Amino acid sequence: MHKRSIFFAVAGLAGVGSITWSAMASNVETPSYTVSSKSGNLEIREYGPTIVAEATVEGDRDKSIQRGFRIIADYIFGNNQSSTKVAMTAPVIQQPKEKIAMTAPVIQQASGKSWNVRFVMPSKYTMETLPRPVNPKVALIEVPAMRFAAIRFSGFAGQGSLDKHEAQLRAFMAERGLTAANAPQYAFYNAPWTLPFMRRNEVMIEVAGEPK
Repeated sequence: MHKRSIFFAVAGLAGVGSITWSAMASNVETPSYTVSSKSGNLEIREYGPTIVAEATVEGDRDKSIQRGFRIIADYIFGNNQSSTKVAMTAPVIQQPKEKIAMTAPVIQQASGKSWNVRFVMPSKYTMETLPRPVNPKVALIEVPAMRFAAIRFSGFAGQGSLDKHEAQLRAFMAERGLTAANAPQYAFYNAPWTLPFMRRNEVMIEVAGEPK
């Protein structure tokens, strides 16, 4: 996995009425990938297998990522069966959850009111060595190798900006004859108060077909 110094958000404990963000300046792990095609800030990436901690939450996008972050942060900060702290990673990934029968992964519901929020677990862990969650809302999931089309951008990541960059990403995919496998993922790397020009945001879409 890549390591980079970033300012990242950590959450308040579960049970707190509203999420509290605080900054943590540290070297954090990010998922490793190789780039097979690139055009400016648009890339085709090949990711290896990973393990994610995931929570599914209801509501609008902004509030859902806060609630999901809090649930998973509570798990990695030690609310697990062995009271083990798991290192923070980046980014926080948010994806709408579709109800599509007999497919995997399962990603966003038709109403658009349900979201999967997930952290990629540090690469040193396996499913056998990760601490077991106490909260049943936290699921540990093995994710196979995948190919993604991704667009990276700075600034604020409001829905208008996400939609604009998603459109650019889909055009990039269409030019290459690539088909989306599921709903887009939104990846956020920075604390909310990070200066806009220093932020790293991404829209990622899994590419259908076997990864290279």
